[in-house]
Amino acid sequence: MRDHIKIGTRKSALALWQAEYIKDELQRLYPGITVELVHFNTKGDRILEKPLAEVGGKGLFTAELEAAMIAGDIDIAVHSLKDMPTELPEGLTLGAISKREVPHDALISPVYKTLDQLPQGARIGTSSLRRQAQLLHVRPDLKIKVIRGNVQTRLNKINSEGLDGVVLAQAGLKRLGLEDQITQVFTADEMIPAVGQGALAIECRADDDEMLAMLSHIDDEPTRLAVEGERSFLNQLNGGCQVPMGVYGTIDKGQLTLKALIASLDGKTVYEGELSGPACKSKMLGKNLAKALYEEGGKHIVDALVKEGIIK
Repeated sequence: MRDHIKIGTRKSALALWQAEYIKDELQRLYPGITVELVHFNTKGDRILEKPLAEVGGKGLFTAELEAAMIAGDIDIAVHSLKDMPTELPEGLTLGAISKREVPHDALISPVYKTLDQLPQGARIGTSSLRRQAQLLHVRPDLKIKVIRGNVQTRLNKINSEGLDGVVLAQAGLKRLGLEDQITQVFTADEMIPAVGQGALAIECRADDDEMLAMLSHIDDEPTRLAVEGERSFLNQLNGGCQVPMGVYGTIDKGQLTLKALIASLDGKTVYEGELSGPACKSKMLGKNLAKALYEEGGKHIVDALVKEGIIK
């Protein structure tokens, strides 16, 4: 067994927390090994003046790490699963998916506290078209302000840009010890999360059998089955992490239930659906749910997203 592992990670506080978490897990499982963190600046980190959907392309937060992995410069990369494209570069695979943290979205609104209490025309910051569409579906009066940057940067913009609140992933806030700033957590019925939100993905070379064997002890099967269904839904519609689609899977007694949404950017048109079946058939369930929503009317939204260049 190898005695030294190089982990590729982005430089943000949240990315470093995630990489440190996997480092600690590996050292707990394999006492005596050394683990080194190798830092990267990705395209998504460098281009902050544009909305993610305008930056274009898939793998905005993963491509540089994947290139280093293929070159052999690092052994594994740790990502937020929601940032990962549904199709990986040839030669790479998801070696493990960690047990999911809380998957929900959260509102931070120091003055008004909840979505219902926000005044008419309130200014809400988010970098997600999925969140934007679902917010506008419930509150079409809201003014959405596109904000980019790490978690703390986006929180600071409440004051620096005069926002009434921001919406972020509950998991990231919890991991950074900022959960006390949350004023409302949205249930999956109120806002469907992003694919894989709350789960960590450990990517490695597909032919690295030793690394795959080591990572197998970190992999959480219920989380993997749920997110495989979610990723199958997104892949069927050729979506990425920047599109106004949400899907969330839960497993109970071997049954996977997927709840999904396709929305127009302005939130006026929303197609929602739910499908349950054996968790072992998660990929098929995701694919079938995507087809059902597409045929119900989601095709018109997908076609519009393609026309606008949001789906390539």
